[in-house]
Formats: sequence, structure tokens, C-alpha cells
Amino acid sequence: MRLPVIHGVIRRRILVNFRVDPEVMQAQLPSRFTPKLQGNHAIAGVCLIRLEAIRPRLLPAFTGISSENAAHRVAVLWEADAGEKKEGVFIPRRDTGSLMNHLAGGRIFPGEHHRAVFNVCEDGKQIDFRMRSVDGSVSVRVSGHIGGTIPSSSCFSTLEKASSFFEPGSLGYSVTSEAGRLDGVELRTKSWRVESLDVKEVYSSYFSDPTRFPRGSVEFDCALIMRNLEHEWHSAEDFYT
Repeated sequence: MRLPVIHGVIRRRILVNFRVDPEVMQAQLPSRFTPKLQGNHAIAGVCLIRLEAIRPRLLPAFTGISSENAAHRVAVLWEADAGEKKEGVFIPRRDTGSLMNHLAGGRIFPGEHHRAVFNVCEDGKQIDFRMRSVDGSVSVRVSGHIGGTIPSSSCFSTLEKASSFFEPGSLGYSVTSEAGRLDGVELRTKSWRVESLDVKEVYSSYFSDPTRFPRGSVEFDCALIMRNLEHEWHSAEDFYT
């Protein structure tokens, strides 16, 4: 049984974004998905999110739990059964520092989570983020200064255009241990406001893997950050590829 609504606060959410050759990206997606393009690029990345006071909606905040989490994600489009055009994100992997999330993910709430170790230093102006999965297969590093504008090399000409690209992607489908079935979850925020993260260092073992992304097929684009947002997670119907 799944909890219908999970409530809490997004204390910090970083979207580390890469622009990817669309054909390379398509080869790694379930066949029902196609990449959502910005210009001539598919957009993929890692969502690094600190959640606080996470609990069923009817329970008081003090009963909630906090956790650091990471989700590798791809902006995608697909056609629903009735022919309706939909958009959201495909999530090939989730990692968490929370034993509860690891045990309950895919059971009580959507999304199977791998265990990982997180080291985060932040002071409201700068952030240094490190994550390594316990199984050793995934690591992420990002550090930077909050604020400023997105890089001139980005495929998004303004921060506002980057924000508009990601805002509709609230519905996510995660890989599960059951072949062909994806767990669905929808993120609903009380507001939507992003800032730029001026990145000094960025690394993702996933996007640096040449067996997935041949040389020249992927480049860092930009990083965005959201802070202090009330939100809810709503279960969505499973998606079959």
C-alpha cells in the first residue's frame, strides 16, 4: 500500500544539467519516451535534494524525517494511452542517505533508492556537495556560489528560460527491479523560484561514463538551485515500457 500524499519542505534542491546529443540520449531511454529538446540538445542531469519534515500530510511536522537524496534524470516527452502529449522526467537511478528511504522506496512510496554517503557544506552563499553510492557505481561532486547568471555557454539564453523548461517536469518515472515497470511520482510545490548556481567544480560518474556517453556527446550546461519550498509528493500510476 502506498501513502497517497507525502508532505514536507525542500530545504535545498540543485539541478545539475547537461546537454546531450539527442540520438545518444534516445538510445538510453525506454522506447515510449523521447528527449525533450532545448534547441538541438537533449537535457539530462542530477537532482540533488535535501528534504526535511517529510511525513504523511495529516501528521505534524515534528514526526517527519530529513534526508539527502540524488536522482539522475532526463527531461522526456511521451504520448499517453488516450493520445495526450505528456512531459516529465525519466529517472534511471535514485540514491539516498536515508535508511528509511532505502527500505520504503518502491514499497511505501514510489522510487527504489540505493544507499549512498553524502557530505554537504553550505552557508547560504556557497555549497560544496559530495555523494558516493555504497555500491561504488555512482559519485557526484558539485561546488559553487549561489546567484549570478547562467553560463554564457548554456543552451538557455536566460535564467527565466531555464526555469520555464524545467517547471512542467513535475511527473517522474523511476526504474524499478521489475523489468518494464517504472514507478511514478508527482512533485507539487507551493511556489516555484529558481536561482543560478555559479559552478566551480562539477563531476558526475554517470555522465562521465564513455560507455553511455561517447566523447563529445555530453557537456555540462548549467546548475540551478531552489530553496525552502513547501511541497507534496503524490503517487502516480505505474508506467509500463
